[in-house]
Amino acid sequence: MSRALPKYNKRRVTFIGGAAAVALSGTVIAGFALAGEGSKSDGTSARTLAGPGTITCPDVRSKLPAVPASAKAEVDRNLTLLNTQIQEANKRLVDTVGQGGPNFVQNAILGPLKDKRVATVNRIATAIGRTAAKPQGLDSLAACTLNGAGTNAGGGAAGKPQAGGNAGNAGNAGNAGNAGNAGNAGNGGGAAGTITCPDVRSKLPAVPASAKAEVDRNLTLLNTQIQEANKRLVDTVGQGGPNFVQNAILGPLKDKRVATVNRIATAIGRTAAKPQGLDSLAACTLTK
Repeated sequence: MSRALPKYNKRRVTFIGGAAAVALSGTVIAGFALAGEGSKSDGTSARTLAGPGTITCPDVRSKLPAVPASAKAEVDRNLTLLNTQIQEANKRLVDTVGQGGPNFVQNAILGPLKDKRVATVNRIATAIGRTAAKPQGLDSLAACTLNGAGTNAGGGAAGKPQAGGNAGNAGNAGNAGNAGNAGNAGNGGGAAGTITCPDVRSKLPAVPASAKAEVDRNLTLLNTQIQEANKRLVDTVGQGGPNFVQNAILGPLKDKRVATVNRIATAIGRTAAKPQGLDSLAACTLTK
């Protein structure tokens, strides 16, 4: 009996130790399970935050005055185009997640979208203005924002659209070519190359005295736009993919110039024959 008791106690101790080991193992396993679950939850959250976000724009339709019957078809067509532009920009936002530098979304998506919208809302205003009072200030509705962006939305900060301006884009014609002048100052040249644009001044008819100040102001703006584009070309060397220059510099420049030459044509057309086809001088080119 005296020898059996220690043996019994030994087994009992072994059993208790085993139970303790199992209990300890259970705690560790539970700890791993909780850690794994936390990681899974964090991973889901990270994946959600990494989404490209959504582009939203001010509503134009609700800001319009009564639309004359004669302008309704053109206005409706351009309102539909505004929606299409937003859809295309949102698709591009998804397709280009992770591309470019910190300002990619602003430069390659929001900026060009604003320019297109400026041109479109000005066509709407012009259509209404033919038979009624032309609505003013619609181009203040042009700028759109990026909402709910994740950490990977074009390299920008989470949820923050990059500020930037593509202002000065009133005008109507739709984004087809950009008249312009030469004026390629502001470019460092070198690896960046140089942006050159067709000359607008030499293609103008006689400018009425009443339009001269406005025309000269917009011709100067065309030069400024080229200078800014050339500076940007230098500042962004090496950024983005193979289409970066076209999407982020030449495209927005073209849209700005379309709006500007249409303002020139409109100014002349108030007291003389409105020049046609200036936007055929449109697109600028990159010369290495």
